[in-house]
Amino acid sequence: MKRSLLLIGLIALAVCLSVTFLTGCAKKAAIKEEVVVTQEQKPAAQAPVVTEDREARERALREQALRDQAAREAAASEAREREAKEAADRVKKEAAAKQAAILKELQIPDIQFDFDKYNLKPDAREILKTGAAAYLKYGEYKLVVEGHCDERGTVEYNLALGQKRADEAGKYLGDLGVEKERIKTISYGKEMPLDNGHDEAAWAKNRRAHFVVFPPVK
Repeated sequence: MKRSLLLIGLIALAVCLSVTFLTGCAKKAAIKEEVVVTQEQKPAAQAPVVTEDREARERALREQALRDQAAREAAASEAREREAKEAADRVKKEAAAKQAAILKELQIPDIQFDFDKYNLKPDAREILKTGAAAYLKYGEYKLVVEGHCDERGTVEYNLALGQKRADEAGKYLGDLGVEKERIKTISYGKEMPLDNGHDEAAWAKNRRAHFVVFPPVK
């Protein structure tokens, strides 16, 4: 009888221990499961941070794209301005070169006169014929004919003689077809010598008509 009671007590003790052990294991499992669930839920809580980072990157990319586009547009604008300036400079250079060529073509060499004379010599007439052709070609240009004398004679006499020389050259150009209103004559007498010498060689250079071209007024 006592042995049976002892056996029953041992079985009851074993049952109690088993229940206690199983209860503790269940609690540990529940704690582990709670920890796992909590750990698995953490990334979900951080999801907004990931979204904000993506939006920031996208915004940065958009801003960079806008800056790149602005830089390209600025470079294109500078290129257009540079090309326009270069084109304008070319036009100016071409116009200046054309103007210089026209002025060179219109420039009539000086013609000389004999002492105390104002009639045109044959070589002077040939020079004026060549010059007149250019003025007929470029009708908008005007001309001033200057009459000059050597140092001999009075100031008044040489002024009058110089005027006759200028008028004679201007008249001949008019006879060749150059409009008279485009030709102006003036005398400087002996006041503007080409050569300051006091011999026949210098005097021959100073007895002359000089021609000054006047471009059209724009």
